Amino acid sequence: MPSDAPSDRDATPDSYVQRAALLADLGRYDEAAGELADALALDPHHSAAHATLASVHLAAQRPDEALQAADAALATAPSDVPALVSRAMALTDLRRFGEAAAVAEEVLRLGPADPYAQRSAAAVLADSRNGQTAIDAAWRAAQLAPRDPLAHLVLALVAGRLGRFELAERAYHEALELDPTLSNAADEPGIVRLDRRRYAEALDRVSENAVFQPIPTFQPAPEPAAKRPVERIRPLVVFGAAHSLVTAILVAFVAAAGGASSQLLAGVIGGVGLLALGVLIGRLPSGDRFGGRPGRLATFAVSAGPCLIMLYAFVGTPWPLVLAIVSAVAGLTLLTRMG
Repeated sequence: MPSDAPSDRDATPDSYVQRAALLADLGRYDEAAGELADALALDPHHSAAHATLASVHLAAQRPDEALQAADAALATAPSDVPALVSRAMALTDLRRFGEAAAVAEEVLRLGPADPYAQRSAAAVLADSRNGQTAIDAAWRAAQLAPRDPLAHLVLALVAGRLGRFELAERAYHEALELDPTLSNAADEPGIVRLDRRRYAEALDRVSENAVFQPIPTFQPAPEPAAKRPVERIRPLVVFGAAHSLVTAILVAFVAAAGGASSQLLAGVIGGVGLLALGVLIGRLPSGDRFGGRPGRLATFAVSAGPCLIMLYAFVGTPWPLVLAIVSAVAGLTLLTRMG
């Protein structure tokens, strides 16, 4: 136990719990567990100490200990929703998905109008592959708390697990608009941010396979769906590729005909194309605007075309024109693969 921990006769279980929470949010989980042991030594039935200990063990990736602490908390307060959520999380980490789903359904029963209960249960049920109940609870949480970024983050997670990637993308962007720091949530320590860290990590695992293993389990949501990444960047890539191909061929013909103005023509048209691409990129939505690595590569490829054409305006050799054509073809190829 740290040397500056409460040690006088007036120390209470609550004071130890408060100190443990502060230590846990610094990532000092073992010290936090020590503080909670002191709290429980004073009051073995202190439900808040047991519940906090369960969260500490979850954050430290000790699901067995977390399950024991959650059970101890529920022995004192059987209807405590946070303790039930901790128990469900621990069971999920232990891959006891059937038991976790049963606890999550109890959470839904206890908190039909509680957005925390609804989103927490939805996240657990998504891990348990309990699809329709999970998506219903996630929708309910987002409706109950439309300004809660975690509600939209859970909706993105559940939708992603069910293969509804357009809905997942829309919900994730909504979560980021409400709280841009969610993009770094997977690296945050502590128990106060435990939920957002778990949701972000789970969503990262889903998104790794989203492009390669789509599972269209359900029909799309009745609300207007956000555009898929390939649809967002298609006009940009097609315009950039067409501009580079047409301009490179036109400039090459002018140069072959002995026209001294081919370099001037390349500079003017290349500059106009580069400016137009910049406008199109600026109009893309915020967040992951290019739809992942393939989209970024496709955009980079077609953006290189006007730059290479302008390079020809300075050097006058044909190689920049050839490379502009190659970059245009590469961008179109990447776009086709994304589709």
